[in-house]
Order: sequence, then structure tokens, then C-alpha cells
Amino acid sequence: MLQEQEKVKKPKKSLYGFAISFIWKIFFLGVASIVFYLFSVEHNLFYLFGSSPSLDRLENPRSDQASELYTADGQLIGKYFRENRSPVSYDQVSPVLVKALIATEDVRFYQHSGIDPSAIASILYGTLLGGDSRGGSTISQQLAKNLYKTRADDSKGALGHIPGANILISKTKEWITAIKLEQRYTKEEILAMYLNTVDFGSNSFGIKVASKTFFNTSPDSLKPEQAAVLVGLLKAPTSYSPRFNPANSKRRRNTVLAQMAKYNFLSKAEADSLSTLPLTLQYKVENHYDGPATYFRGAVADYLKEWCTQNGYDLYRDGLKVYTTIDSRMQQHAENAIEKQMRVLQRRFDSHWKDKNPWVDEKNREIPGFIESTIKRTAYYKRLKEKHGNDTEAINRELNTPRDMMVFTWDNPQLEKKVTMSPLDSLRYYKRFLHGGMMTMDPFSGEIKAWVGGINFKYFKYDHVKQARRQPGSTFKPFVYVAAIDNGYSPCDKIVDKRITINYVENGEKKDWSPTNADWVYTGAPMTLRRAMGKSVNSVTAQLTELVGWETVVKYAKRLGISSPLQAVPSIGLGPSDVSVYEMVGAYSTFPNQGFYTTPRFITRIEDRNGNLIHQFVPKQKKVLSEETAFLMMHMLKGGMEEPGGTSQALWEYDLWKGNEIGGKTGTTSNHSDGWFMGVTKDLVTGVWVGAEDRSIHFRTSALGEGSKTALPVFGLYMEQIYKDTALGYTRGRFPSPTVKISKKYNCTTVLPKAAPDSTAIDLELEILNMGDNI
Repeated sequence: MLQEQEKVKKPKKSLYGFAISFIWKIFFLGVASIVFYLFSVEHNLFYLFGSSPSLDRLENPRSDQASELYTADGQLIGKYFRENRSPVSYDQVSPVLVKALIATEDVRFYQHSGIDPSAIASILYGTLLGGDSRGGSTISQQLAKNLYKTRADDSKGALGHIPGANILISKTKEWITAIKLEQRYTKEEILAMYLNTVDFGSNSFGIKVASKTFFNTSPDSLKPEQAAVLVGLLKAPTSYSPRFNPANSKRRRNTVLAQMAKYNFLSKAEADSLSTLPLTLQYKVENHYDGPATYFRGAVADYLKEWCTQNGYDLYRDGLKVYTTIDSRMQQHAENAIEKQMRVLQRRFDSHWKDKNPWVDEKNREIPGFIESTIKRTAYYKRLKEKHGNDTEAINRELNTPRDMMVFTWDNPQLEKKVTMSPLDSLRYYKRFLHGGMMTMDPFSGEIKAWVGGINFKYFKYDHVKQARRQPGSTFKPFVYVAAIDNGYSPCDKIVDKRITINYVENGEKKDWSPTNADWVYTGAPMTLRRAMGKSVNSVTAQLTELVGWETVVKYAKRLGISSPLQAVPSIGLGPSDVSVYEMVGAYSTFPNQGFYTTPRFITRIEDRNGNLIHQFVPKQKKVLSEETAFLMMHMLKGGMEEPGGTSQALWEYDLWKGNEIGGKTGTTSNHSDGWFMGVTKDLVTGVWVGAEDRSIHFRTSALGEGSKTALPVFGLYMEQIYKDTALGYTRGRFPSPTVKISKKYNCTTVLPKAAPDSTAIDLELEILNMGDNI
């Protein structure tokens, strides 16, 4: 009863205690909410927040990096990139650049651990007071954003598409990632990564490319005022571009210099003095047209794209280092030879046609409507069709409207000029140009040492080494002679030079073919095979083709590396089937290489961005001829120089001799659309083609259009420079003696009197040729 009477009274909570308890609950709830939020963002809870950088990506950061192409002698000749970027290490960066960056972007960089609370508080305070909003991202946060694309669409979850929420989430990712970066990397490493990832505008990503683009210097050689310009670009690359907005750039540069003075990286006097300096640029944007061997780089890119697909690499992002077989010095000599000869030929061609249009039919009559029909095959015309549909009047109006444009020209050193032309006039202008292709190869290793695909890659993209296929004319004849020699014939065997008709069946249809010699003259005399090839006599080649079989000729051409389609017809030896310079050089290389065909190659090895070897390319060889046959073919090729009337004798005009031996073969198609020369020395094989884009555009006479006048001089000019450049190591000399017994007679070089009466010339030649066995 007493207990019931004595009720225990519980003390009441004071208002103060209740408030403290409530605040603690709110605090813990807030902390728990923040932790839960950070956990959710980090782990993309329910796919609401989008992915964050993985541990592997944090420890192995990869930014897009240009792949680089190097020559055999170590010269960088090109890059493949979407973002032109070449990384540098921290010790390759000027200290003044680092100071400018820290003073402007993150002055407490060395004090914080990825997030700068003072900067965040300052932003919040300024926002509450209604002031201008300022960026508070640290360098580490900016690196996180640039390196891992935290604001890209593929990093967004369901909530990332909500306005406001997307900014908060991406900012949270940057904070988390910045802290992780600070835990894993030193401050110097973070600075280097940052400078390698940022966009400076003008297609320059990273400090190395930016330094070269704007000032033609390296990051370790930047002056304070140059560093200030580049750091100023980070705020807005277009708005503060020194090239396009110099006034804005100068103001921004001076702001950076003032920041450096404010934080004692420069004295005020130094900053004031530098602020008065004008902007001094050496501006040049690097692009795919720059540098040597542009056509070669395109061919390498085509190969590498397929190789990268098969091996899991991205040529334009993975920073591969590709080492090629090209020698930069030989490449320069080749480009110079092409340019020198093509300038001469173009003047000759323009003079030859004067004011007439050079597009003609087989009877040298102008082809009506040639330009109008040609332009309909262009991409430009297709765009006009998409724009105007079937409104031909509107299309023709645009085709005939003059406009300012840059065009290619041989008339000045820059190789281009500004003109006012209509699109149709532009096509007329370009169709008159002659083009050339040239390739040099080491026949023993298969290494391609020089590759010139045309006269100017910027204006003419089509590669005339591997991409183009043209009729080779008489340069195809050696395939007839190698088939014959490998099947019992010898260089001293004779066939009468006479008019013939060959009857044959093609696709079930009876046909006949009567070949003519280039000069329309038939001596009626027996002629050794060596002289017939050296003099390029069509009648003898045609008879020999019939004797060995045109199918056999095709078989040997294929065996020697010709992969283009070949038609097995009686005229096969005169080169009616289209082939490439690339194929012809590879095929001819079998002769000096003792009968081994070596696949032409242009890459020796590929390394990753860290210099680790990925793949090594080795020569691929196959025995396709006996050594005796190969040796005899080398002897045959010398006939172009040594036999009377040899078609390669124009080479005597060049400084190539003094104990030197050269094998060669010219080629000219029947209407002079294509001029060829194939040249072989003891060390190198070179192929040259010259012609216009369209086969209907050409010289009208042999005196101007044959291969000895168009293509051979390129080889002569080129080899002169190869021998003069002693650092290359190529010397004059004779072809090696055979290492096997030669069973067939081959020492039968024709010797004619220097001056024979016209009436007895043919009889005398016949008499001497009949003595061939005794010479």
C-alpha cells in the first residue's frame, strides 16, 4: 500500500537537453546520409548514378594519345590521332609553367589532398552574397574530369539526366576521384598528368603539342610570358586563343602574370615588364598533311587499322610507336626527284597542248562533255544532288559560280595559290596535271626504303604506288622472258623480228592479233632474246609468248608476286593488264635476290606507349626461281643499257656509272597514257610510273610520252643523289657473280658498227646476230 502511495516521479527533460539531442540526431542522420550518398555514387547503387573510375583505371590512367610513325633512321614522320597528344614527364616541363599553373588554377595545390575546403567555402560565401560564381575545382579535380570523363553520357546513371542532380553527381565523382588520385600519385605526377590531358585549342592536346603549335618550342624551354599564354588558354581555348583573339589572349596572359606576382612566383617588376611585351607566336597547327612520306603514311594507316582491329588496339588513341622501313634521307631524295621531273614534264605537257583540252579519244579528238560527265562522279556533285534534288538549274548554277579557293600549282615554292574559279573550272584545271608514283625496295630484306605516291597529298589523295593500277606496257615483258628462260630457253636464243599474226580462242570466240613494233619497223633478222628485251621488240616478245604459252606467262607473273587480275591472252607480255608499282617492284626484286621472292614490307616493329615491344615483323621469302634463272634475268635486264638500241640508254646521261651496273626496263602504253621505268642496282630495286589521272589525257607522240622520257629521268635523278649521299652507304658496283654453274649460253651481246650504210644495215645486223654463238 505504501508503495502505491509513494509514486516515483521521473524528471522532465529540459528544453535545452531536447535541443541537443535533436541536433545530434540530425547530425548523425546527416553524416549517415552523406556516407550513404557517397557510397551510392561510388558503387552506382541501383544504376542511378553512373559508373565511376575503377581501381585499374585509377592505377593505370590512359588518355587518348597519338600513335607515332618513325623512319628506319629514327625520324618522326607522322602521327595518327583524334586528339593530337604526346605526353611528357614532370622533369620535361619548365618550372615557370608549373608556377603559372598553380598561381592561376590552384594556389593551395601542395596543401590540400584533392579537395580545397577554403575554395569551396569561398564559393559558397560569394554565392550567398550574390557575387559572381567562381570555379573552385582543384587541379586534381580537373584532372579527374579530363582523364576519366566524369561528365560524359556513358558515366551518367538514371539520376544523371535530371537537371541539377547531374551537376551534383558529377561533382561528387570528381571529389572522390581527386582524393583517390592524391592517394596514389605524387603531386608532381598529378601535375604532369594534368598538363598532358588538357585541351589548349588549335587541335593541340597536352603541353608538348601546345608548346610546338603556338611557339615552336618544347615544354622545358617555355619563357614566363609564353607559359602565361598557355595557362591562360585553359580558361577558354577559343576565347583566349593568341591566334584568333590576340587582345583577349594578351589580357588573360597579363592576368596570369599578375597572379604569379601576387603569390611571389615573380616579382612585381618582372610581371609588369613581361606584361608590356607583344604576343610573339610561331603558330603552326600539326595535321595529317605535314611532313614527308604522306602517301606512305596513308598506306601504313590502312594496314595498321586492320592490324589494330585484329590485335585489340586503337591506332588513334593508344599511342603506339610504329617503326617503319623508310629511310628519311632516301625518301627526301625520292620526293625531290619526282618534284624536279614533274615540274619539267608539266611545262612540257602544257606547251604540247597549249590552249587545247588534253582529254581525247583514240583518234586524238577531244571528248565532248568530258568535264561535265566527270564532275557527276565526284563527291561534290553528290552533295549538290542531295541539296537540290533534280533541280538541274540550281546544280548547274552552283557548278558555274566562281568562288575564292586555294589550288595546287608548280609556280611557287608553297605549291599553292589563291584563285577565283567555279567548280567546273577547277576540275578543268586539275585534270591537266600529270602525276607520278615511285617506290624503292631492298630486294634482300623486302624493306621499302622510299615511297612517293603522287605530286601533292594535300590536293591529290590518290596513291599511285599501291592504290593505283595501270597498264605496265613493256615493263611486263620480263615475265615472258623469265618464263622462257626457266623452261629451257637462253638469252642467246634467237627469234626473227617479223610481222606476225596470232590466232587464238577467247571465251569460245575465235580471234586474231597482229602486234606492231613501237617504231613500226621489222628488221627481218634473227634477234637474241637479250637484245629483243633490251630493245623492247614487240614482235619477238609476242612470238616467245606463243611458244611458252600465255597461261605460263601469267603463272610466272603470279609466282613473282603480281596479285592483280591478269588476262591470259597473246598480248599479255605487252602489259595490257593493270598492275601497281608496289607489285612490280616486289616482282623485279626476285631477280637480284637469287630467285627468292620477298614480300615488300614497310614496318619493322610496333611498340606500345611505354616502349614495350608488341610485334616484330620479319621478312617473308619464298623460292620461286632457280638461282641460274635469276642470274640470267639480271643479265637480260642489263641489255637495256648494253644492247644496240636498248631503251634504257638515256641513263648514260646521269652520273651513275664509273664501274656501276644497272639493269632496267622501260614501259609505255600504246597511247602514251602510262610511262614506266623499272631500275635494278646491286642493292636496290626502284619502280617509277608517270601519267595523268585519266587515260584519255596524255602526250600524243613517243618523243614526249614514252617511259624513257617521262619515268626514266626520275630514276636517274634519284640514284644520282643516292650515290652522292655517302652516309646512306650505297655504292656503285657490279652485280654479284653467280654462285652456281650457269649451264646456258648468255655472253652474246650484240655489237654493231658505229656507222653502217643504210642499204646494208639490216643485212649486216643479220650477219652479226648469226655469229652470236661465236661472240
